[in-house]
Amino acid sequence: MMQELSLNVLDVAENSVRANATLIHILVEEDTAADRLTIVIRDNGKGMTQEQVQTVIDPFYTTRTTRKVGLGVPFFRMAAQLSGGDLTIQSAVGEGTTVTAVFGLSSIDRMPLGDMNGTISTLVQCNPQIDWVYTRRLDGRELVMDTRQFREILGEVPLDSPEVLQFLGEYLRENTAELLAEKSDS
Repeated sequence: MMQELSLNVLDVAENSVRANATLIHILVEEDTAADRLTIVIRDNGKGMTQEQVQTVIDPFYTTRTTRKVGLGVPFFRMAAQLSGGDLTIQSAVGEGTTVTAVFGLSSIDRMPLGDMNGTISTLVQCNPQIDWVYTRRLDGRELVMDTRQFREILGEVPLDSPEVLQFLGEYLRENTAELLAEKSDS
């Protein structure tokens, strides 16, 4: 099992990349009043049939040819269930897939969120051709990073250039720190 939820996000987002998505939304939302952590990964990839959706949570099902088991989604689901939550998958062929994992925020059995900024930076670096929208919400306040906005400003400069990646990492760190500081001030 993965030790941090951010690694589960990385795994599921890579499924979206393999599904030929051109736009992937990742939402991490903490709602302390509801004692809930929700993680949503939504893509516009090729989608799945309802039969495929039913089999995705089976650890012995995978569409990959490099290995015979697919543990990412089943482990993500198990992590959610251990904290009192669950995982759902909605998908339509030709439209994309949405994976929603809900966790008990204060559950002692909830894995730590981990380094989401590093996960997002890695996804952009390894898949600069894809547009990424990362939203981090804490009790209604939010940070949004949308690579489409960066592309508009950067013009021909690729997202995976070292300077852009450094800026992106700093942007995420600074804005996440501000968001967390606002939470502790309340």
